Amino acid sequence: MKEFIKDKLTVKVFDNRNLMGAAVATAVAERINILLNTQPFVNIIFGAAPSQNEFFEELLKKEIDWSRLNAFHMDEYVNLASDAPQGFGNFIKARLFDLVLFNTVNYINGNEADYEAECLRYTALLNDFETDIVCLGIGENTHLAFNDPHVAAINDPYLVKRVDLDQQCRNQQVNDGCFNTINEVPTHALTLTLPALLKASYAFCTVPSEKKAQAVYHTLNEEISDKFPSTHLRNHQNAVLFLDDQSSVSI
Repeated sequence: MKEFIKDKLTVKVFDNRNLMGAAVATAVAERINILLNTQPFVNIIFGAAPSQNEFFEELLKKEIDWSRLNAFHMDEYVNLASDAPQGFGNFIKARLFDLVLFNTVNYINGNEADYEAECLRYTALLNDFETDIVCLGIGENTHLAFNDPHVAAINDPYLVKRVDLDQQCRNQQVNDGCFNTINEVPTHALTLTLPALLKASYAFCTVPSEKKAQAVYHTLNEEISDKFPSTHLRNHQNAVLFLDDQSSVSI
């Protein structure tokens, strides 16, 4: 494992994807248990994407009092069939939320006709359950959640908002094998904003595969700005970026 710091961001590089996933799970479990020593519950936001699979698998093996965790997910497509496996709520439900007993699991409803009301509902939850930990990835266009560069705003006045998805973001969903063609990928989503994600006390960012190598390069080398949303991780006091041998080839 290789480790270095870029601005405030700790970067850890592993020899393969499985080692990376195991390391993230260990770090997250350790932080959860430390927090549970001093507070009754831990509030944690999870990203839902294939990049998180190894992390989820390893996290389930850890000794954690799941009944003291309040779980959230960070984005959801608008107007995708409620039972579609590509839905982020369904994705993470099958891989994590249904496999252990959380205190609460809080889903974003992308099919709510009044999306503004849904954004306000989820905003109220985030305000009531101040985020301790966020577990996220980075998109091919450097997005965090669905904060693509054209809608990302580090000073966003909202915690949850409706956004349109850019072409590279929608292509990624095909590249990840979630959809067969880009025409199947929804054009809009509800997402936690950059302030909602980055106000978490601790951030654990998991980014495997060669498809993310360019995004990792931008994350670590571009000027910190909304043009490359993931660069804002470099200003977080307690963020760690976990990479494998393929995502780190350009750094």
